[in-house]
Amino acid sequence: MLENLFGLEGKVSLVTGAGRGIGKAAAIGLAEAGSHVVLVSRSRNELEEVAQEVRNLGRKALVLPADLLQFDKIPELVTRTVEEFGRLDILVNNAGTNIKRPTIEVPWEDFDKIIGLNLKAAFILSQAAIKHMLKQGSGKIINVTSMTAAIGIPTSAIYCSSKGGLQQLTKSLAVELAPKNIQVNAIAPGMIETELAKPILARPEFRNWVMPKIPMGRLGVPDDLKGAFIFLASPASNYVTGHTLFVDGGWLAG
Repeated sequence: MLENLFGLEGKVSLVTGAGRGIGKAAAIGLAEAGSHVVLVSRSRNELEEVAQEVRNLGRKALVLPADLLQFDKIPELVTRTVEEFGRLDILVNNAGTNIKRPTIEVPWEDFDKIIGLNLKAAFILSQAAIKHMLKQGSGKIINVTSMTAAIGIPTSAIYCSSKGGLQQLTKSLAVELAPKNIQVNAIAPGMIETELAKPILARPEFRNWVMPKIPMGRLGVPDDLKGAFIFLASPASNYVTGHTLFVDGGWLAG
C-alpha cells in the first residue's frame, strides 16, 4: 500500500539543475521511488554521472544539457521529453543562482541573471510542461524556492525577491490548475550545504550567525530533501496544492 501511495513507477520527471546539490538529490530520490528522469543543467559531464546513478537503479535517464537563460530554447526540453518517453508527469524547477552584493553595488545585469534563471526560466518551463499536462490530464510541478522567500538575508535582495516571486507563482498556478488535476507546490530549503552555498558558509562570521538559528543544530544536506520531493511528486500529495514545504531544520519555527 505504501508503494502505491509514494511510488512513482512508470512516471517521468524532468529536473533542472540536476547535475549536483539539491537537483541531483531530487533526481536520485525520484528514481529511487520509481520514476524515469530527464536531467537538465549546463554541465553534460555532471549530468552523465547522475544519469549513470539513475540507470543503476533500473530507471531510464535522458541527459539534456541546456542554458536556461536561453529562454527561447526552454520549451524544447519538454518536447524532447515527450518524444523520448511519451509523457511528462513531474516537473522540478530547481535551477537557480545567487550573486551576493550590497544592494547599492548590484549591476542591473545581475538582476536580470538572477531573476531570469530563478523565476523567468521556471515560468517558461512550467508553461511548456502545463500544455502537455493538460492534454495528459494530470501532472505535478515542484518549484524549489528558499527559506528566503519568507525572511530577508543581507546582500541577497534580488535572490530573496526571485524566490518570493517563485513562491507566489506556485500559489497562482496551483489555483488556476487545481480543476485540471495538476498540483503545484514548492519546497523551500533552509541552509543546505551545496556548491552554491559553500563560499558564504566558509565565512566564520556568517556560519556563527546561522548555526544558533537552526534548532536541529546542524546544516542540511541535499539528501535531507529527498523525502519532500517524493511526497510532492507522488499520489500521497494528490490533495495538496499551492503549499510551500519548508525544510529548514526548524529555523522558521524558532
